[in-house]
Amino acid sequence: MKKTTSTKSWKQPVVYFLLLLTGAAGALLGQDLILSDERISSGDKAEPSDRSIPVSPTNSPRSNSYGVEMAKWLSANNNIPGENFIVEAADRVGPAVVRIDASRSANNSRSNRFGGELPGNFGLENPGYPNGSIEEGTGSGFILSSSGHILTNAHVVEGAEIVDVVLKDGRQYRGEVVGTDEVTDVAVIKIEADDLPKVILGNSEELKPGEWAIAIGNPLGLNNSVTIGIISATGRSSTDVGVPDKRVGFIQTDAAINPGNSGGPLLNDRGEVIGMNTAIVSGAQGLGFAIPISSAMRIADQLIVSGKAKHAFLGINMQTITAELQREFNSDFNSKIRVNSDRGVLILQVIPGSPADKHGLRAGDVIRKLDDRDIDRSETVQQLVQAKAVGSVVSLEIDRNGDILNLLVPTGNLPEEFGG
Repeated sequence: MKKTTSTKSWKQPVVYFLLLLTGAAGALLGQDLILSDERISSGDKAEPSDRSIPVSPTNSPRSNSYGVEMAKWLSANNNIPGENFIVEAADRVGPAVVRIDASRSANNSRSNRFGGELPGNFGLENPGYPNGSIEEGTGSGFILSSSGHILTNAHVVEGAEIVDVVLKDGRQYRGEVVGTDEVTDVAVIKIEADDLPKVILGNSEELKPGEWAIAIGNPLGLNNSVTIGIISATGRSSTDVGVPDKRVGFIQTDAAINPGNSGGPLLNDRGEVIGMNTAIVSGAQGLGFAIPISSAMRIADQLIVSGKAKHAFLGINMQTITAELQREFNSDFNSKIRVNSDRGVLILQVIPGSPADKHGLRAGDVIRKLDDRDIDRSETVQQLVQAKAVGSVVSLEIDRNGDILNLLVPTGNLPEEFGG
């Protein structure tokens, strides 16, 4: 009897545990079946059970499966174009993207200006031929008008004796360089043709980091190649990029850009052109730069009309005020400049005869506001001035040794000795 009682007491908890386990499994299975039935009955329109972004542990963010899942999630949750938006953008814009084959004598080479040595491989595909020979290089461009105006980089066609333009469908035309602007690295080519496919321009003024970026061009001669990434940053100064002689606030992107992409379009997720691909940094990955389309078109419109571009010019050398800058000037007993302000932009030099000189600006003045906008960086002053038309008036709030002055300075045209 004692043995029977002992066996019963051992088996009873096990039976209860198995019953509980079976019941829990049944409940979970039932819930899964119910959810499955709901998905089937709603027909693929059901919202996901959570709002988390799908991440595949076995695929990098660059892999195709990850990109497809990300696009699906974005489409379901944010009403953003689905997994085919890249295809749609490429199909929409691809026919308007051209290959530019430029030929020049070696004596007209410009690779040491905006080519392979500054700061990476900016220029044509095949620089560096022996003296006396002909250099042939490949760049990209895109059609602005059905009558044949094409936008590209100035360094793609600089010094070229022959410019050939090849469309995606294989048609080939001899191109004429309408005008180039080295200050912004913008050029316009014209081909004699009608009813050409053309791009649709987007708004580059409202771009935000994290937005989609699609690049199309002819890297290393591989026609109409499409790459995708995001907008990494906006307003990168020419000094940040490594080309201090340029006057552009660049778009930074991690979409793959390679030699031969120069002059090609950078698109948003709707297939609108938001920039013109221009630069890469040697030895780095995911660091490409594009000229905002608003800046490029401001120059292109001038080139189409007159063959030249004008650039608003104040005539000052300036630097952002930092604690280090304050210490440097205030500890130098030989310096005539004392920096009492802890913010703003210090004017280091006023060029004689410039608009700034003629309208009362002095070395040592601190720019606090420009057109009622607070100023903390010299790059901001540069960007705001270069966006103005020549002859327009700039309103400046100046701190001069503690006195606040308000000055109106009409912009002049950038002189040739400064790149104009």
